[in-house]
Amino acid sequence: MRVQGAFPSKKRSPKKALHLFKKQLLWLIILLPILWISYREVNNYFVKPEAIFVLGGATGREDFAAEFARQHPELPVWVSGGSNPEYTYGVFSDAGINLKNLHINREAVDTVSNFTTLVDELKAKGIHSVYLITSDYHMQRAKAIGEIIFGSRGIYIKSIAVRSNQAAEPWQKAVRDSGRAVLWVTTGYSGSTLKQHFHAP
Repeated sequence: MRVQGAFPSKKRSPKKALHLFKKQLLWLIILLPILWISYREVNNYFVKPEAIFVLGGATGREDFAAEFARQHPELPVWVSGGSNPEYTYGVFSDAGINLKNLHINREAVDTVSNFTTLVDELKAKGIHSVYLITSDYHMQRAKAIGEIIFGSRGIYIKSIAVRSNQAAEPWQKAVRDSGRAVLWVTTGYSGSTLKQHFHAP
């Protein structure tokens, strides 16, 4: 005959329970971004870009974008930063682009603000997906920032890299600016003054 209470159930010590909780939380922190990025990548295959988004900083990007826009005349073009407006208008005009479809924004001071200064305007115009055009060496950082900032507004990105002869940027820049992008999404502050301490645009 079993005596009730003779074999008490094992209870986890508070220390073990806390350790288990921390371990589960760590896995959650690691897995959530991976799942979110995977979800966006899958959806990207089914979303057709509705605009062309060009990051200024090299005339080659605008030259490439003008030719790309010529092949996609139905898409409006946003150029963030870039060369002087006369050059930009000239390149797109020479490519036969209707300049009414060309939008030039000069508010950005760095790569993060390329996205923050235009994301709400694109969202307001009902744009849910864009072609992102920038140099190949710059794409890793640009896409990381874009996935966070544009992703926070439900805008998808299809990256189109422009060939260059430059080496890829160090991964630390992508990590740093991804952190700034998260900061902007959560607080509205991009930390643009931080670039003065890191000496990088």
